Amino acid sequence: MQFHKYHALGNDYLVLDPQDCSEAPDAETIKRICHRNFGLGSDGILYGPLPSESADCALKIFNPDGSEAEKSGNGLRIFARYLYDNKKIKANPFKVETLGGEVSIDIQDPRNAITVEMGTVHFAPDALLTVNQKTYTCHIADIGNPHCVIPLDAISAEMTHQDGPLLENHAHFPNRTNVQFLKVLDRSNIQIEIWERGAGYTLASGSSSSASAAVAHKLGLCDKDITVHMPGGTIQIEIQDAYAIKMTGPTTRVGTYQLDLESLK
Repeated sequence: MQFHKYHALGNDYLVLDPQDCSEAPDAETIKRICHRNFGLGSDGILYGPLPSESADCALKIFNPDGSEAEKSGNGLRIFARYLYDNKKIKANPFKVETLGGEVSIDIQDPRNAITVEMGTVHFAPDALLTVNQKTYTCHIADIGNPHCVIPLDAISAEMTHQDGPLLENHAHFPNRTNVQFLKVLDRSNIQIEIWERGAGYTLASGSSSSASAAVAHKLGLCDKDITVHMPGGTIQIEIQDAYAIKMTGPTTRVGTYQLDLESLK
């Protein structure tokens, strides 16, 4: 199998084109391919372009634990860059169908500025959740995939590693959730640490940036144009009417890899 590897601020994905593999790998195969020691290593697999009745193409997004994700902002930018690099799109902007809904993508600069209209953020009632003898006020947001955003005065990678997996798998979230620890820097800047459902600690995330920015704005702490700072870098979020989100960020091409089937045995 041939894979095309890209990263978006350190959040790396492998693109698998159906032309190179007629069926998406099963969950156990995905786990092995994404493994950092026994496979090629990645935060997930993007399987597409696939046919779509309503969009220019469809995309399947797989987490490194083999589960299927509804949506990924970084994954969508990477997929757009792959389509651009391989001349697989005829229009710009163009639409991509995902499990979490249809999105529109505009490539201004394939390396530095790809904009994804992520859809509308919907909010559920806040929840007080206790893990590791700490009680957090959790703001529940959904942008085609679920998020638990926790505003705090101080955040850290250590805290995210300790409490992120417990919150991801908390009984309040029967289908698990993505977790963001949020620090508001000023009215135009926020900082987040991210624990992704099915992937774990992550250097950057487009959907996490979208949900966190939306929560910060809803709380009255930020304006509508927000720079999201993450360990891997920054993403620009524009909050439109009814919490429709435009996300803009970079992508980087890493290389093309031919996976030896011996690694799957």
